[in-house]
Amino acid sequence: MLKKHRINLPRIPGLKRLLSYQRAWLRGDILAGVTVAAYLIPQCMAYGELAGLEPVVGLWAILPPMIIYTMLGSSPQISVGPESTTAVMTAATIAPLVASNGGNYANLASLLALMVGAICIIGYIARLGFLANLLSKPILVGYMTGVAVIMIAGQLGKIGGINIEANTVFGELSEFLGKLNQIHQPTLILGIIVLAFLFIIQRRFPNAPGPLLAVLLATASVSLLHLDRQGVGVVGEIPSGLPHFSLPQLSIREISKFLASAIGIAVVSYSDNVLTARAFATRNHYKIDANQELLALGASNLANGLMQGFPISSSGSRTAIANSLGSKSQVFSLVALFVVILVLLFLRPLLAQFPKAALGAIVIYAATKLIEIPEFLRLTKFRRTELFLALATTVGVLFTDILVGVGVAVGLSVIDLFARVARPHDAVLGEVPGLPGLHDIEDWEGAKTIPGLVIYRYDAPLCFANVEHFKQRALEAIEAETTPVEWFVLNTEAIVEVDITAIDTLTELHSELAARGITFAMTRVKQDLYRQLKRSQLLLQIGSEHIFLTLHTAIAAFQTRERH
Repeated sequence: MLKKHRINLPRIPGLKRLLSYQRAWLRGDILAGVTVAAYLIPQCMAYGELAGLEPVVGLWAILPPMIIYTMLGSSPQISVGPESTTAVMTAATIAPLVASNGGNYANLASLLALMVGAICIIGYIARLGFLANLLSKPILVGYMTGVAVIMIAGQLGKIGGINIEANTVFGELSEFLGKLNQIHQPTLILGIIVLAFLFIIQRRFPNAPGPLLAVLLATASVSLLHLDRQGVGVVGEIPSGLPHFSLPQLSIREISKFLASAIGIAVVSYSDNVLTARAFATRNHYKIDANQELLALGASNLANGLMQGFPISSSGSRTAIANSLGSKSQVFSLVALFVVILVLLFLRPLLAQFPKAALGAIVIYAATKLIEIPEFLRLTKFRRTELFLALATTVGVLFTDILVGVGVAVGLSVIDLFARVARPHDAVLGEVPGLPGLHDIEDWEGAKTIPGLVIYRYDAPLCFANVEHFKQRALEAIEAETTPVEWFVLNTEAIVEVDITAIDTLTELHSELAARGITFAMTRVKQDLYRQLKRSQLLLQIGSEHIFLTLHTAIAAFQTRERH
């Protein structure tokens, strides 16, 4: 029984934290939970509408994830639930299908959540958590910028009181500009005031629940000035009670059409989730389990699919608010859950009067937080190729379907990775007067190689993608020497492994050098690499006497041979 307990406990890390909960954390968790609830109520309603559903569905979609992530999640601080990116992607997936073929939008949203959850669970079983590393920082910066623009374009109709039928960014912008004469002025004024209020309150009081205050004031304005009678759209009647269990109707045709979209949403939601968790883990000096996050996110989406919800991820803004108010555990999520349930059960009339323009302003405000201009400037100063990746991703998201943009982002990340592996840094090592050790002769003025000896370092594992480049650079290093080369020593400190293509090319290089009377040797060979060389029979050709543990022993062997 004890052994079984040890196996299961790491899969529910939240339970372990709750069992070891410290009373000193309670004040911060309660304060963070109440404030996060105040923030997420209008925010999640806006995201529900952004996903193409009734605003109340945004609140329903926060309930199951809060409970499940508290038990299964590896981060004590992250806030899960409806999030702008997955909401946009949900709408982008379902809206065209409903427009062309009809169907129950809410049922399709729940089905999509089920599929996203199942994909994450499969990823957890296959231990695919490492795949989040394919989305580099520049790719995420560019991708989120594209998503922010899509979010803003999608809300122009709401804050202007215009019915926009287009589904693409540029279509929405074009239609909005073409219907400027149809703008409903009271709606536009209300939206602008709410947006301005959000920026002002955030600047002056960063920890205040600005979205809640803005919507409450906007709701009061609607009631006092009877703006709804003047054509200002409101949320309207909200269903009573809480979400209930409802198994989405399954259709092979719809599942097949949703599969690519579900994979894209799963990749994006998981990447956003794990990166947010890592950011706060680094800041507060604890660790998260990337693979466990797949399980927690998958289970949360599965539950949402069975409880009338839609795909969700994590919220960086809500997590940041909780962190600033001293949250120490997922107890803050349970507090927020309690507050949301109270609102759904007893404050529905107030929610029914929320103006849609205010919800649109909240989405636009949240979108502006996703555009990180300082990050673009930092990429410009650091490396232009990184800036290019960010901009290319933004363009890919805007000029293609948003799901294709996910593929563009992943593809660019992989291309960038292969480019670095295929053309890594390399160096010919030599002695520098007055400086101990061996150094890259390109980095130091006056550096010289040991006459007759080339010590060459290649700073990447050898594989099919770079081995021809390696061979070319190695031969160029030999040709660059003015003194005839007698020994070529490969420094393998960065070559942790090789594939069969690399073995064949090393064999060719060994043969070519032998034909020219040059001894091929290797130094700083790790045990894993040594075993690979031995299994491939290449070690027999090189000779174990030409495998050295250190640079100095290799040099000593060369100098001893030179004297004899």
